[in-house]
Amino acid sequence: MGLRHEYVAIMTCEELANGIIECVGGTENIASAINCMTRVRIRVNRDAAVRDDDLRALDGVLSVTHNQQGYLEVVVGPGKSRKCIDVFRTLGIPSAVPESQPVSEKPEEAIKPKAGVQFRLKAVLKTFGQIFAPLIPGVIAAGICAGVASLISQAVPGYTENEALSVAYSLLTGINAAFMAYLTGWAGYRTAEVFGGTPILGGMVGMFTTLESVNTLSAIVGLYNEAQPLNAILRSGRGGVLAAVVGVWLMCKIEAAIRRRMPDALDVVISPILTLFATLVPYVFVVMPATGLVSMGMCRIVGAIAVSPNPFVRMVSGFLGALLFLPMVATGMHHGLIALYTVQLETFGYVTLYPALAMAGAGQVGAALAIAFKARRIGNMQICRIINGALPAAVLGVGEPLIYGVTLPMGKPFITAGIGAGFGGAFVMLMEVASTTWGPSGILGVFVMTEGPRGAVVSIACYVIGLIISCIAAFLITAVTIRDAMSLSYK
Repeated sequence: MGLRHEYVAIMTCEELANGIIECVGGTENIASAINCMTRVRIRVNRDAAVRDDDLRALDGVLSVTHNQQGYLEVVVGPGKSRKCIDVFRTLGIPSAVPESQPVSEKPEEAIKPKAGVQFRLKAVLKTFGQIFAPLIPGVIAAGICAGVASLISQAVPGYTENEALSVAYSLLTGINAAFMAYLTGWAGYRTAEVFGGTPILGGMVGMFTTLESVNTLSAIVGLYNEAQPLNAILRSGRGGVLAAVVGVWLMCKIEAAIRRRMPDALDVVISPILTLFATLVPYVFVVMPATGLVSMGMCRIVGAIAVSPNPFVRMVSGFLGALLFLPMVATGMHHGLIALYTVQLETFGYVTLYPALAMAGAGQVGAALAIAFKARRIGNMQICRIINGALPAAVLGVGEPLIYGVTLPMGKPFITAGIGAGFGGAFVMLMEVASTTWGPSGILGVFVMTEGPRGAVVSIACYVIGLIISCIAAFLITAVTIRDAMSLSYK
């Protein structure tokens, strides 16, 4: 793989956005576009109009994934992804596909999907990414606020006697509650957008999940457990966001069927009501109990591994999790973990697996520093400049620039970075560090690593030590593995 560009791009964000639009076939070929922290996610009408090679050659484009019909992802780095989307909006490109517009007008010209279970699994994981990507700013803001509030309460036991600290604590916990209380509603709204339903109806179905009305309905049909409400087959919150996603997907199917048969004059008034009634009955009595069992099963499996009383089991799980996280990020499969994070956050109020996975970024930093050290010794300043451009984002927890600009193209450092990260992951899991959210990692992750049995201060300290372990281990392994100048060339 040849070196095409440096992470510090020559193009302005406006020029980059316009270049992307041109390479994907112009605004008329873009059905919708959204962004996550580092990627521009685009739905296109005709895959044949997308010039993948030209897109990859653009200054500022780190990577392109286009292996799914009507959909591609363009990695441009932190900050730039949002600025590119802002340019898209000024040109009238929507964030969701209009109901009247098909996503693939000429399927015969589109790329052919790969067959088999692997492709279907990847498509499911991608869908979760599309649903939750716009929610990430809220997830991060709420998690950081919860983490800082936890730190205040534990580090300053008498904070309630200090007016300024009391106000700060109330605001921080209020921001977190504002997101968590309506998480199923946000998830439902986004699911409807992704699957072509009416977003507000999706939000209403998702919001219904947490209402007290669910407990009333459960009691009427004899499914509610008055003595142990949490053990009830059906209760408020059962299934959480997993239920909301599945239920709103079902709603979109029902809504489409109703609208096809509804006269135009009655559509606006009757279709929404029929859709909600036809959806909520199976949603409440089938989807919520079923997904509740799935959620409990997921939490028990992760709990048996990540919160195991056996320290060796925790260490092994932390090592393997951090080791495998970089390949998952590179292939986009890390989106599938969002469901697990969200289920844990809803159930326990914290996430146990994410702190170990966050070590992957520190492993990348260590590997990149080792490469820069070797490169400087042989006078290869081109690689040094690339690494210098990507390191600031990596230290702050955004690893894609280093993945696509340095370690992955070189091959071997991508592996050594993961191995080094594994040692930090093992330590963090051993010390039972837990986070208030997912998303922030690197130095910024300090503010959310405040959960765990040892308290916020110790948890943060263990997280920082884990980052140091990952960085040093990856540096040493990479330095030993790369012994000559030839190893510094791009494959």
